[in-house]
Amino acid sequence: MAQGTHDFEADPRNDAIFINVNGELVPRAEASVSVFDSGFMLGDGVWEGLRLHRGKIAFLDAHLDRLYEGAKAIAMDIGLTRSELTDRIDATIDGNSMRDEEGVHIRLMVTRGIRSTPYQDPRVVISPATIVIIPEYKTPLPSTIEIGIRLFTVHVRRGDPAVQDQKLNSHSKINCITACIQATEAGADEALMLDPHGFVATCNSTHFFIVRKGEVWTSSGDYCLGGITRSNVIQVCREAGIPVYEKNFSLTDVYGADEAFVTGTFAGVVPVTKIDGRAMTPSRGPMVERLQSLYRELMDRDVA
Repeated sequence: MAQGTHDFEADPRNDAIFINVNGELVPRAEASVSVFDSGFMLGDGVWEGLRLHRGKIAFLDAHLDRLYEGAKAIAMDIGLTRSELTDRIDATIDGNSMRDEEGVHIRLMVTRGIRSTPYQDPRVVISPATIVIIPEYKTPLPSTIEIGIRLFTVHVRRGDPAVQDQKLNSHSKINCITACIQATEAGADEALMLDPHGFVATCNSTHFFIVRKGEVWTSSGDYCLGGITRSNVIQVCREAGIPVYEKNFSLTDVYGADEAFVTGTFAGVVPVTKIDGRAMTPSRGPMVERLQSLYRELMDRDVA
């Protein structure tokens, strides 16, 4: 079983899945890329996590927007149109007979391709982009959704865009990994990270929200990934007439909040019950439960 917001029970069906490597479905045990691949060698690429819901990928257009914008930002040619890439994702789902299954999570990864030698300059790339699609049976544990997780504020900060822009969903995740390590060593499930000015930014793999006096707050968004579930939660708040604000706030605001939660493609909306040893709610609060319901309804509308 994994730890944190991505808690899940290992599913033995995953041993028999086929992984799509550059358009070819390969048994999981045989799937591989070259040691000269840009992703393995340098973390040079972009990726998306996708969720299959009622036979369709939820919010696929938004995910593809982010993927292609990220590729353009690093001057990488994916080599497929959006339609062609969608067809490849569909072929992977159908090739694994997953179309009518629930609890399917997909990792879509694109790297710059194979390099002729270990070197940063993209001009040594000698192949088209490497595209890998990994579908898995992976469902968040009920306890994660109902009881929630614990956060620990780490010393690792979200960086300035001039150093590494946090809007880019790149393979280079060492900043988040070091934050995750510190949080888990402190006995928490995930890291809460501050921005360079000391305001709350985000978590190492999810986005962070608090609830204060009926209002929902999240960070300004200046130092975090443009989260799709984050934006969807903001949308459902506005549709439901729930006051929601993207703003700077401090840990003092967090410790005094009525509820807290995180968002992500894998688990949706997840309550936070303890932060830096301070108890929030013993389990999910009324606002979190309401937002979980509203988010599920939004997913239903999207795939319909």
